[in-house]
Amino acid sequence: MVSRTVKLAKLVVTYCLNVKPKDNVIISGSSESEKFIEELFKELILAKANPLVNMHPKNVDYFYFKHANKDQLKNFPKYWYDAVKKANAYIEIDTQFNPRELSSCDPKKVETREKIMGPILDQVFGGKGGIRNVVVAYPCLAHAIEAEMSLDEWEEFVYSACLVDWKKLTHKFERVAKTFHKGEEVHLIGENIDLKFSIKNKNALLEDGKENLPGGEIYMSPVKQTLNGFVKFEFPSFHNGKEIRDIFLRFKNGKVVEADAKKNKKALISAISSDKNASYVGEFGIGINPMITRYTNNLLFDEKISGTIHLALGMAYLENGGGNDSAIHWDLVKDMKNAKIILDNKVVQENGKWKI
Repeated sequence: MVSRTVKLAKLVVTYCLNVKPKDNVIISGSSESEKFIEELFKELILAKANPLVNMHPKNVDYFYFKHANKDQLKNFPKYWYDAVKKANAYIEIDTQFNPRELSSCDPKKVETREKIMGPILDQVFGGKGGIRNVVVAYPCLAHAIEAEMSLDEWEEFVYSACLVDWKKLTHKFERVAKTFHKGEEVHLIGENIDLKFSIKNKNALLEDGKENLPGGEIYMSPVKQTLNGFVKFEFPSFHNGKEIRDIFLRFKNGKVVEADAKKNKKALISAISSDKNASYVGEFGIGINPMITRYTNNLLFDEKISGTIHLALGMAYLENGGGNDSAIHWDLVKDMKNAKIILDNKVVQENGKWKI
């Protein structure tokens, strides 16, 4: 019987990335995902591709941000940039040893490093390099703890969310994505939200598991200077190792003009001030994965929860039409179980239930 780890590796190589012979494929993951890296490597070899493994040891991030000097923080790893530029595909494995290891580190040092690494992230995830990429979840103890599950429960949750029938889900939601693609104005209104913005001439896309595993969202880029209104996010969010709770944002002409949080407000202010475009929204997404029905404290899953939306501060994806360049792309998840999504004056979703 084929193990679920092998099934997941096969799905990544064939369905997500459609790897071809002679493709250069980077596998990037931590030591927590060693078994999965091994299976991905095997599948890539069988596909006649050329795998390159980038293994990240645990505990090094904390030491780096505690002790790295200015020269080290601002050092651009051109060798890694060159490797990424030569890659045809990139696999990022989402595991962690300790999600909170940077909590006591200086956020300015982390933000400085993010800016330096920006060109590499743009090359991989910004659509500028033409690299096929996927971020894929793999069960690890730290994420199970954050989700308040046993490791066995978390494994079941991860695999059930990733190994869904993606063709069936795509068929179900293609029409919804096309409706948004043709739309012009979105109005989100209800409990803790009253926000309007334009999506005119922006590409609304269906995330069908080819760029994220688990997949399951419809996403687009708002027209940069059109957001007006407010939103409060019920779910907490992590940024640079700090948990930020009860985030409140008010927008005027696209920009955050008021920001508050009950926990780690300084971290929130620091994030939206990290560069000139970090206070604008680069993405509006709607969760549609039927197997993700609860909050897990893991963004890769939480932004796909059915009955939620998310707004990402910072970078807008070129595939959506771009329009906002930033060193950050920070998704914030909002529960819409007591709210409506209105598209061009028509209710398309109410209390998490689709009307189209």
